[in-house]
Amino acid sequence: QVQLEESGGGLVKAGGSLRLSCTASGRAFRGYSMGWFRQTPGKEREFVAALRANGGYTYYREPGRFTISRDNAKNAGYLQMNNLEPEDTAVYYCAAGNPILSEMRNPRGYRYWGQGTQVTVSS
Repeated sequence: QVQLEESGGGLVKAGGSLRLSCTASGRAFRGYSMGWFRQTPGKEREFVAALRANGGYTYYREPGRFTISRDNAKNAGYLQMNNLEPEDTAVYYCAAGNPILSEMRNPRGYRYWGQGTQVTVSS
């Protein structure tokens, strides 16, 4: 069992940066791939970034602006978001699981989810 908790969301102006954190309980976190997803009202949850358990592979919706990382010693994951745009406004969720490589971008591949943190980017 893994419990996840996101933090670091907030209000930022366009062009600004935020760093989201995902804190996990349980030593099993290091054995899971992790992902970041986001959702806006009335829309499906969409993929943002993912990182394999061993840190060997990363996946991005939009390479260049966002960077995913993890620190297994701290049971934590991160999403650095730069040059934010108003279109990035959403609730951001951290997820953990063992999706196969072809399903790393699919939210159904992840078993554990946090409650989400709101990111609002003003123009």
